[in-house]
Amino acid sequence: MTRKTLLAALLLAALPGAAAAEGFTWSATAASDYLYRGIDQNDDQPALQFGAGYGFAGGLYVGAWGSNVDFGDGSTDTEIDTYVGWAGDLSEGTSLDVQLVRYNYLNEPSGTDYAYNELVGKLGFAENYTLTVGYTNDYFNAEEDSFYYNLAGSWEFAEHYTFSAGLGYTTATGPIENFLDYSVGVSRAFGPATIGLSYVGTDDNAEDNFGPDLAEDKFLLTVGFGG
Repeated sequence: MTRKTLLAALLLAALPGAAAAEGFTWSATAASDYLYRGIDQNDDQPALQFGAGYGFAGGLYVGAWGSNVDFGDGSTDTEIDTYVGWAGDLSEGTSLDVQLVRYNYLNEPSGTDYAYNELVGKLGFAENYTLTVGYTNDYFNAEEDSFYYNLAGSWEFAEHYTFSAGLGYTTATGPIENFLDYSVGVSRAFGPATIGLSYVGTDDNAEDNFGPDLAEDKFLLTVGFGG
């Protein structure tokens, strides 16, 4: 498999945020790079990301999320994810969010189609923790099965500060080796804005799959707004 093919197979879209609250929601983020599941999506360049969704009574929601990307193929430059889902409380302190995501890419090279679907479930528990499981049977439109598992937590400390950490694991059939990703970060709210700084990394298998440039550990700075 060529490096370009590996790059295309890896560059997954960022999982869109669920619009669980009833009514219209939106988000806008400026980031120092676009990292997804530990892998660089934008060739070490800044990214602008926007999302919008609508939540209905009963927990159903729909929405879309987008970002600029650079896959190194000379043309693909935009990712737009569309999603539909349901979110609600299972019991006190336990919540469930299930969504079907369609990852779409604009200006792909002629004869190339990266788009695919993923079913994602998120279980929130013990106030601070989230377990995420994602599954696709068409990993990057390559007819390969892939699972993604992630355990994450966030904890408020001091005033307006939040510490977060997560550990993820990607499995895939075909030539791609299973690999780990991890992140730790701190964020602070400043009125309508939230500024975050995180450290994101992967294991050696990710570097073997996609090369050290795409899978290298790095700091990620984000400034986000939402409503």
